[in-house]
Amino acid sequence: MVHMAPGHGQEDYLIGQRYGVDAFAPVDDEGRFTQEAPDWLRGIRVFDANDLIIEKLQEVEALIHKEVISHSYPHCWRCKNPVIFRATPQWFISMEAKVNENQTLREAALKEIERVKWIPHYGQNRIKSMVENRPDWCISRQRSWGVPITVFYCENCGEIVKDMEVFEHVANLIKNDEFGADIWFEKSAKELLPEGYKCKKCGGQEFKKEEDILDVWFDSGVSHAAVLKYGEWEELRWPADMYLEGSDQHRGWFQSSLLESVASYNRAPYDTVLTHGFTLDEKGRKMSKSAGNVVAPEKVIKEYGADILRLWVVTEDYTEDIKIGFNLIKRIAEDYRKIRNTFRYFLGNLYDFNPNQDYVPYENLLEIDRWMLSKLQNIIQIADKSYEEGKFHKIYHTIKNFVIVDLSAIYLDILKDRLYVYAPKSLERRSAQTVLWELLLSLNKILAPIISFTAEEVWQYVRKIDSSIKESIHLEIMPVVNEKFIDKNLEETYEKLIEIRDDVLKAIEEARKQDLVRHPYEARVILKLPKEYKEIVEKRLDWIKFFFTVSQVELSDNPEGDVVLNGESVKDSVVAVSKAKGEKCPRCWIYDESVGRNGQPVCDRCKIQLEIMNIKLEELA
Repeated sequence: MVHMAPGHGQEDYLIGQRYGVDAFAPVDDEGRFTQEAPDWLRGIRVFDANDLIIEKLQEVEALIHKEVISHSYPHCWRCKNPVIFRATPQWFISMEAKVNENQTLREAALKEIERVKWIPHYGQNRIKSMVENRPDWCISRQRSWGVPITVFYCENCGEIVKDMEVFEHVANLIKNDEFGADIWFEKSAKELLPEGYKCKKCGGQEFKKEEDILDVWFDSGVSHAAVLKYGEWEELRWPADMYLEGSDQHRGWFQSSLLESVASYNRAPYDTVLTHGFTLDEKGRKMSKSAGNVVAPEKVIKEYGADILRLWVVTEDYTEDIKIGFNLIKRIAEDYRKIRNTFRYFLGNLYDFNPNQDYVPYENLLEIDRWMLSKLQNIIQIADKSYEEGKFHKIYHTIKNFVIVDLSAIYLDILKDRLYVYAPKSLERRSAQTVLWELLLSLNKILAPIISFTAEEVWQYVRKIDSSIKESIHLEIMPVVNEKFIDKNLEETYEKLIEIRDDVLKAIEEARKQDLVRHPYEARVILKLPKEYKEIVEKRLDWIKFFFTVSQVELSDNPEGDVVLNGESVKDSVVAVSKAKGEKCPRCWIYDESVGRNGQPVCDRCKIQLEIMNIKLEELA
């Protein structure tokens, strides 16, 4: 024997529909059996009838067995009491209704899903599957208050009033009434209908109004029309460029908006849909007040500033769930400090630079500066593509890596010598400043949407260097790749130089551990390199010591020194480190055999720069 109740359960209802069994539900709004039930059950509450039904089954000898069992049962989410399901008349939007000559609502919605851009891309498959398999949309709810379904029924013949004159009349009443939609609940049907209105079918003048309200998802689903299409803001346009919400909204707002808009206007109300994950605590747990693991944005802002919180947002892929906690925030604050210090380096070394007068043309730049400009174009290209695709975490990690590795650890470290040693107006120094200017402008613009307050602070200092630029960073446009600056061959060459540099620094560190040197400038490096690497260094022997931040560099097939190591980054290479020859120049700190020669207090290089600046050596004594 199988128990079937098509009027009291969704699965039973669907099976009943398939086999032509009516949705019989002899229970009223108060949970009591109606006149359709046997006389001994009428007026009894359903939960009070259990014992009566068992007694009746026993009375007619139809009860085979009874026992108490535990099983899952639906309960009211608010008062926690048990509830029953009951089939009642509802309003539906049919997914199979025609919305144009060739397509049903389902077909048209699926077509629009294909046209819309989904970020991340798998969001398309998610909502497509839902729309393909969803039932008709039940848009009526039995709640005490909400947006009314403004429908009337003729008391005489039961006809539903489908009259645009009536709809517009009620809409105007709601629009002009002080309390808006509440007028529907406060006025009678007669007061809400146009004066003297008659049923189109039978001519009756007695009507009753619909008591159900609209599903709140229908409310949100028409927000695009209320705000963009018929709103009061002329500068807004329909459809929306983007809808942005959590991934749970594929079932909610994204879908309700799609179905309503396709049904009304034959297209989606958005061109792009972006979904994000949810915020979890540091251990990956859902945050809640009861668990005591909530991280309040206000507290983060008060302790660290708004830009740290903004930077946290872009540290991870927002399409997945993101963790937050004060240990994580501290690490992000450290990354922020490195970025901020990099901007301070730029600004501090541009104090005497006028880009309108001192900017060095690309062809006159030093090779290492052209290399950095080429690297910068890669960053601009990645940032532009990542912003377009909404992959903000990629921008963060690209900039972070560029600042910490390429700039702080290599380029800016190497640049200190040129900026501090060479004459203020020398080509060497102006070449470096030109690239610092380019780095400052480009990186600040790229980061402006992320650390907007810091970017604006930096920009106001930039304006002291060049007052002709726009008054705010947020009025600027993003940097554009300069094809002239791209040199892939040079980038490949410097990748090899960096590999050699890594091995040199490891050898110097070993010499430091053995107390042979305290500073890299105290070192003399002798290299044995494979042919390809050797040729690269040979062409740059006159300045390569500055790239390695040592005092002397030599090439040899049999390198000897106090520390000798086989290269790890460059296969078949050897790095030997010894004490540098000569004395330490007190001005540039480089060890050179010219220092002290004939009483000369500085190295030959510094002597030339001092002469350019009209500073006599005897003045240094």
